[in-house]
Amino acid sequence: MNSKYVNRIIRACKLDSNLYEEVEADKSATFQAAGVVVLSSLAAGVGTLSLGTSNFLMAPLLSLVSWFVWAYVVYFIGVKFFPEPTTEADHGQLLRTIGFSSAPGLIRVFGVFPNLMNLAFIVAAIWMLVAMVIAVRQALDYKSTWRAVGVVVTGFLFQSVVLFMMLKLF
Repeated sequence: MNSKYVNRIIRACKLDSNLYEEVEADKSATFQAAGVVVLSSLAAGVGTLSLGTSNFLMAPLLSLVSWFVWAYVVYFIGVKFFPEPTTEADHGQLLRTIGFSSAPGLIRVFGVFPNLMNLAFIVAAIWMLVAMVIAVRQALDYKSTWRAVGVVVTGFLFQSVVLFMMLKLF
């Protein structure tokens, strides 16, 4: 991994809003964002190895699909239903910003220690949610953080239904 990529991951974890503006504008960062999603899901897989290897094997695939669907849903909700006058975004911008908002999920690797599993996953979920709100606010050029919260929650509910249906299929 190059140092610029690692620095971006660290800045995403620090909830640096400038990082989200940077990756929003950098079309070459889409694969980096996908890498963050995969690394975060692998960390979750390692963190849940005590529950079985199927979690480790399915996590990256489900995470990539969820990331793609969630970014599209957030784009649609944020741009079509709840835009602000300054809102201007495309699906790629949301893929990049939302992908990097998965960076705090790397701490889920500490779930490999049984006494830390629940704490690691709870802290990661809250941290990732906050990062997601910042990512969406920046990508959609919102002035209102509350609007970004509403879009994220609505997108999460829709994405959860899609993920649940996929799990039923497999």
